[in-house]
Amino acid sequence: MNKPEIRAALDTSVVMRLLTGQPSALAQVARVYLAETEQAGAKVYVSNLVIMEAYFACQHYYKMPKAAVLQGLHTLLSLPTFVVHPQLLSLLSTDGLATAKPGVLDRLIHAEARSAHLPLVTFEKSAARLTDTLIL
Repeated sequence: MNKPEIRAALDTSVVMRLLTGQPSALAQVARVYLAETEQAGAKVYVSNLVIMEAYFACQHYYKMPKAAVLQGLHTLLSLPTFVVHPQLLSLLSTDGLATAKPGVLDRLIHAEARSAHLPLVTFEKSAARLTDTLIL
């Protein structure tokens, strides 16, 4: 069986419309694009940078609580049309992530380092809870 084509990388503006439904006309355009992509058997890629930008924009611009943003991202990015970092979905479903130290961004940076088979070197003392991390 052939691997599905990754048709495009989504920008934060598209992810935000899919997450918030606002403005409704643009959200509808984004949903149609996603449906057409899925119908074609293709996928879309969402980078960690886009995900984190959406995470912070939802909190600061739309005043959404962290836990709601994390749940919304998990729900959206779990759809079969999305391709994301291999550890992202499990990270987003971590219990207590909205208040965890280190937070979601630091944990995502750690996940990327682990995927590259590299230790994470940081000054963030809370990162001591993460495996294969050197605190300077």
